[in-house]
Amino acid sequence: MRRRTFLAAAPAAAALAGRAFATSRQENPVRDRPDVHGGDRIDGAMWASRSPAWGLHGAAATAHPLATLAAIETLKAGGSAVDAAICANAVLGFGEPISCGIGGDCFVLLWDPKAKKVMGLNGSGRSPKGLTLAEQRKRANDRGLINSYGAVSVSVPGAVDAWWTLHQRYGKMPWKDLFAPAIRHAEEGAPIVQNVAYSVGSSERIYTKPENKIEEVENFKRLWAPGGRTPREGEVFRNPQLAQTYRLIAEGGGRAFYEGEIAEKIEAYFKRIGGWMTKADLAAHHSEWVEPVTVRYRGVDVWGLPPNSQGVVTLQILKMMEQFDIKTMGFQSAQAIHHEVEAKRLAFEDRARYYADPSFYKQPTEWLISAEYAKQRAKLIRPDRILNPAYAGHAPGHGDTTYFCVADASGMMVSQIQSNYRGMGSGLMPDGLGFMFQNRGEMFALKDGHPNLYAPGKRPFQTIIPGFATQGGEPMLAFGVMGGDMQPQGQAQVISNLVDFDLGLQEAGDSPRWHHDGGNEPTGEALDPLGVLNLETGVPEATKKALAGLGWKLAPNPGVYGGYEAIQRHPGRYAAATEMRKDGTALAY
Repeated sequence: MRRRTFLAAAPAAAALAGRAFATSRQENPVRDRPDVHGGDRIDGAMWASRSPAWGLHGAAATAHPLATLAAIETLKAGGSAVDAAICANAVLGFGEPISCGIGGDCFVLLWDPKAKKVMGLNGSGRSPKGLTLAEQRKRANDRGLINSYGAVSVSVPGAVDAWWTLHQRYGKMPWKDLFAPAIRHAEEGAPIVQNVAYSVGSSERIYTKPENKIEEVENFKRLWAPGGRTPREGEVFRNPQLAQTYRLIAEGGGRAFYEGEIAEKIEAYFKRIGGWMTKADLAAHHSEWVEPVTVRYRGVDVWGLPPNSQGVVTLQILKMMEQFDIKTMGFQSAQAIHHEVEAKRLAFEDRARYYADPSFYKQPTEWLISAEYAKQRAKLIRPDRILNPAYAGHAPGHGDTTYFCVADASGMMVSQIQSNYRGMGSGLMPDGLGFMFQNRGEMFALKDGHPNLYAPGKRPFQTIIPGFATQGGEPMLAFGVMGGDMQPQGQAQVISNLVDFDLGLQEAGDSPRWHHDGGNEPTGEALDPLGVLNLETGVPEATKKALAGLGWKLAPNPGVYGGYEAIQRHPGRYAAATEMRKDGTALAY
């Protein structure tokens, strides 16, 4: 490369002065003091990080300040909420590549103010037609699962076609204009934010391990570690390769990713490294408008996308929680958390059993979210003990992600989630294009008879889910919680915080969270049936002690609690909130 990939843009004196400040967790152990908490607020919850942003005309909340700013600028220029969401997502692909990018998939829920209904879009891609089940089994890891990295984990990226599909129906600004901010940032560079710096460093350590069997990592190292190390927080990173790829998409339309020069380069890359993705695989991909599903939780209608996404899990958890008086149990109480976690465990067993590509398997979705089934499952939850084992119901016989949201003056609200899946993705970056492919293909099962069994041309089970809520037939909330299997767990906690405990929008996200890990997986993997209950440090000590007394194995595990963004609609105005655990910003005007 003739141009340095990242460098400090400040004058030399300023750069030297800046070295006095810590730029990573390892450099400052003071940050890990468990006895130190945030400062005191004069209003609102004492533990909240900030207040929501309020505005009359529009709002945006994303995991990166530059993306939020780009969305607001797009709205002010006359763009729709969809235009602003696409623009923000392109910026996130540059600024937050640890979570998303044009090598990944995309799912959307949005409120269409003209149709007065919630719309759903599935933008997930399929496995390569030339990669067989036999080949996947031959290359399986020592646990009998698809490898987490490398070409076997790559499925067709669906993000760009999802953007194009959205813009064709709801866009107001010229398509090419939506990429201008991302192209500018990728060419000029931008300072790396804290969580991105940390995660890129972690990814570099993962991708360079021989045991991960990644066919090619030199493209990653040239872009992200040209001097032998990844950029630190505050250092300026540039990605001119991605800027050029964005230009091709901006000028050629969304299908330029799947049928033109980009597709040819992708096919040539996989041929070079011995992978399977082809131009035909890319050309065959198209996003799909789908009918969202919904349940009512104490007067609020909560919406999710059907499989192959895990959106139905949130709805299952909430319908089971509705069978109990969570409010009377108490905010952050052991009984409330115990009942919520048990509902999660039962819903996740159904997730492992029934969730897969509906083109290959018909899920009993209506049964899974029915009030009758929720009552049946809730009877298994006991207040004084842990259900062991948790198991899936018997169906009738017919049977590291980024989230962001945008709202505009017309009343349109977009809830969008986009991901490369594990870390930055598969580790594979096509020659000269500046992005990494997702590793969603890891989420297939390899067991005969499993609904999620790998097959060529099939969509894998997906963890990424946007959230939406309405009340009285009107839009109420666009929201999401990023992070693998944390997403439905976090969404249920946010809704409960808002509905059961009447918390504000920012407070609902800042509230301490739990994350349960364990049970059966959609890949066919069987984890510890009781698992581990991870609790943030803000959960009261008395609650932790009581949960341990019930038999829960507890652990504090930083980094597993997800990332929250939300916009709430009020008559004539919006409130926007962002995640204190991430690098994000919420703005409204």
